[in-house]
Amino acid sequence: MPGFKVEVPHPLGQEEAASRVKSLLEHLRGRFDGQVKDMQQTWTEEDVMQFSFKTAGLTIKGEMDVQPNSVVVSGDLPFAAMLFKGRIESSIKEELAKCLSEPA
Repeated sequence: MPGFKVEVPHPLGQEEAASRVKSLLEHLRGRFDGQVKDMQQTWTEEDVMQFSFKTAGLTIKGEMDVQPNSVVVSGDLPFAAMLFKGRIESSIKEELAKCLSEPA
């Protein structure tokens, strides 16, 4: 299955970045309610999250790794979603960059 990968640098440190990412995920869950189904997220370690969700009949799975100086999101895309790969990656990057660059 084809994949995607986005890395967004940040100056926050791992703990603050993880806290902000968790808040962002809750915000996005509410914002896309009705478009996204069966959203699951499991923090396998304090700063690594496995996720999956369905949208438009497609299942997206991946991992988010909050590192001391960056956040890396990677995952698999169904072939039917490959036309939107660039848009998906740029949307993830934009949301993360905004979340991680705002003053505390």
